[in-house]
Amino acid sequence: MKAVLYYRGTLSSCNYDCPYCPFSKHIDSKETLARDRSQLEKFMSWVRVQGKLGHRLSVFFNPYGEALLHRWYREAMIELSGMKHIDKITVQTNLSVKLDWTSQLNPEKVSFWASYHPGQTEESRFVAQCMELYNRGLRFSVGSVGVRSAFEPIDSLRRALPEDVYLWINAFKDNGNRYTVEEIDLLASIDPYFRWNIPDYESLGKSCQTGSQVFYVQGSGQVKRCYQDRKVIGNLYRDGLEGLSQERACGMGKCGCYIGYIHMPELQLDNLYGEGLLERNPQLLP
Repeated sequence: MKAVLYYRGTLSSCNYDCPYCPFSKHIDSKETLARDRSQLEKFMSWVRVQGKLGHRLSVFFNPYGEALLHRWYREAMIELSGMKHIDKITVQTNLSVKLDWTSQLNPEKVSFWASYHPGQTEESRFVAQCMELYNRGLRFSVGSVGVRSAFEPIDSLRRALPEDVYLWINAFKDNGNRYTVEEIDLLASIDPYFRWNIPDYESLGKSCQTGSQVFYVQGSGQVKRCYQDRKVIGNLYRDGLEGLSQERACGMGKCGCYIGYIHMPELQLDNLYGEGLLERNPQLLP
């Protein structure tokens, strides 16, 4: 079967201290990092044999912390990009690390979800990192959280990036915070698809690919249908994809996060993003 695996180990340490993130400037213990590395090694061992079983996989590393600070994630990306049965490997990153290692990646299979955090890095440095990916022919999108204090930095970043690099904005919805019409128009002038991210979509009982073709894998091997749904549907290493996969209607009232609602067939967002669905890269920019 063809499956998408979102992988999240125990890593929660990050080198940034964004005020909207609960994991900012968290430092994992040596024991936690060792456990995270061991978990990833077990996951990689499982992935290696899936091609012989007839499976094709796309893998998205989206830890709570910054994955690329740690060698084991970089090495995993290099190895995964060379596997015949891997369609895509994507990572969520703040691009704060050196990128010389990316020369070992297969550009046909790798993509980056690059998050820009104003106040944590200089725009010039972030743009330079983006341009290194760009010049290496590596696919990526750039995004930022649409807090009001970031409006001007996001607009400035848009002007600094090449026109064919997509810059998306995550609507900031915490504490019932909502935008004015004028603010929506401003953000939509930067991100032409921003309005897709504003709603919390009615999802209860509706069809979703999560749990049948898309799985959220925790470091322990436990699998959930969706990262928001706390119900565990099985264990990757015990049950395998065949044992886990079944049609499951959404059990959540609403879905408002990109990595969730893109898997709702009724929204047909695969038509908009095509092969760039995982890293949030639309096929066409207006």
